[in-house]
Amino acid sequence: MPDPYPSLKFLHLIGVILLVGNVTVTASWKVYADFSGDPRIIAHAQRSVTLADWLWTLLGIALVMIGGYGAALVQGIGLFDTVWMVSGQALFLLSGLIWLGLIVPVQARQARAAREFAVSGTIPDSYWRLSRWWMILGVAATIPLIAAIWVMVAKP
Repeated sequence: MPDPYPSLKFLHLIGVILLVGNVTVTASWKVYADFSGDPRIIAHAQRSVTLADWLWTLLGIALVMIGGYGAALVQGIGLFDTVWMVSGQALFLLSGLIWLGLIVPVQARQARAAREFAVSGTIPDSYWRLSRWWMILGVAATIPLIAAIWVMVAKP
């Protein structure tokens, strides 16, 4: 029977790539669209960001967890036995809590506003405030993800 560890590690890495790649690409889409000032472009980008966030973020999270926990299991590494495992999981969890608890509600309000201003053509000031808040929270959620990658690679 072949060793499952390389396949599980591969799934884990693909999950990291999807997750972090989606985070950075959707932020770029949104910033570029917002800078255009065009309500139709911004509304389209907002819909795309919301859809991509759910699709690729959730897939990335699932692969990170399946691959990571599976790899740890087959290698006999306890989930709470090493500082790097605990730290990596805590950072991943912190990022997820920021995303789910703070970013998703802001993003939902932006999506509702975008549906309205795509038709009316007038972007309310509240959308711009939400957009700034979304970016701040996005950076706050990305920092622990990047730190988790470092912890998992360096294993301090």
